[in-house]
Amino acid sequence: MNSTATPETTAVGMTEAEAETRRDLASLYRLVAHFRMTDLIDTHISARIPGTPDHFLINRYGVLFHEMRPQDLVKIDPTGAVVEAADASAPVNAAGFTIHSAIHMARHDLACVIHTHTADGMAVACLEEGLLPITQHALKFYDRIGYHDYEGIALDLGERERLVASLGEHQVMILRNHGLMAAGRTIPEAFLNIYFLERACQAQVKALSSGRTMTWPSKEVCQRTAAQFNREEGVEHAQLAWKSALRLIS
Repeated sequence: MNSTATPETTAVGMTEAEAETRRDLASLYRLVAHFRMTDLIDTHISARIPGTPDHFLINRYGVLFHEMRPQDLVKIDPTGAVVEAADASAPVNAAGFTIHSAIHMARHDLACVIHTHTADGMAVACLEEGLLPITQHALKFYDRIGYHDYEGIALDLGERERLVASLGEHQVMILRNHGLMAAGRTIPEAFLNIYFLERACQAQVKALSSGRTMTWPSKEVCQRTAAQFNREEGVEHAQLAWKSALRLIS
């Protein structure tokens, strides 16, 4: 994976896999900021460090997404406890890792988890019907999205099993009355998933607010389009989109 981080961020003794993950994750934070999917210091993006016993990287609490550098990422374990940080006093919002740890520990196929609180994402999360199959962007997730009922601020570790059950075999999920979650087998794939999911929510909010009669694709078309996305968009396509997106923050 390519990134825009400088070589100085690779610390002595750090594996290349971790250094690369740090560079890509820091770039992902800045891309999410570029597309205005942030919520001040709340919400998080996490990534598994390859070749480690369930170690992950997450933001140092209080650093804004557009400021994120590889050295601002803190290495934590599945409980959210700090394993290693450039600053020994680096704060981590352990409660913020509840959602992430649930997915990471149950789905070893997913390398990166993104959670957002955008206005349009929260709006769709409040609708009983959830994401409507009314746009091509939304059809990417037709029959491929989970829903999790709101249980309050994610402080209870007991919620993790229910989060995993709600996600099922999918890569994206709507947290009702809360926000969006997207994951991926790679950091680029997670980015593309949250980008499409957010754009689908934006379009839905605009369409519903128009007050006009909407057209609906048939069930057959919805299923075919979802299958086309699944067939045409893989890790390679996500990597191509990622390389292009990185130029926006270079």
